[in-house]
Amino acid sequence: MRRMRNAAIAVLALSSFAMAEPVTIVALGDSLTAGYGLEDQSQGFVPQLEGWLKTKGHDVVVQNAGVSGDTTAGGLARVGWALGPETDALIVTLGGNDLLRGLDPASSRANLDGILKEAVARKLPVLLVAMKAPGNFGPEYKQAFDVMYGELSAMYGTLLAEDFFGGLRAAGADPADPASFAKFMQADGLHPSPEGVKLIVEGLGPKVEDLLAAVGS
Repeated sequence: MRRMRNAAIAVLALSSFAMAEPVTIVALGDSLTAGYGLEDQSQGFVPQLEGWLKTKGHDVVVQNAGVSGDTTAGGLARVGWALGPETDALIVTLGGNDLLRGLDPASSRANLDGILKEAVARKLPVLLVAMKAPGNFGPEYKQAFDVMYGELSAMYGTLLAEDFFGGLRAAGADPADPASFAKFMQADGLHPSPEGVKLIVEGLGPKVEDLLAAVGS
């Protein structure tokens, strides 16, 4: 009888330990995810996001799978090994470098489709973070690029953040006024400063909390 009781206690202890393990989110992206250009890497997107989530009471680890210069094609090529066995959820923030290179939105869409297909096959909840195309490639390009995120999200049943830079826009940054963005950006005008990252995280944070809520549901 004592052995059975001890065995039951051991099982309960192991169960409690398993339940106490943090949720692991993989952030698959490019230099915006990697923290390019920041002197203090603790001010990058992934560390700041993890810190923000912890201040909200979440036991979470956010893994940095950002590679500077990566396109959606690069993300597709490495998503398989980026998603380790401990992964509980995925954030996808890709497309910015496709825009800088003027790549065909149809190719970008196919690559994102492949990434989401991999995540769905692994039964992982996903937050797809959209990028907005500038107008210099023409209205047809912008339309094709901008709509693909929402359409893919609906197709695969993912969560959707409509604009990676939404937190900056909420703070008063106006796409029609480059100077309003510049105060939140590094000197290259492409990558956010630590303060810019902070605002981006605050904008995306609630969506990531929705992602955490989807884990195990």
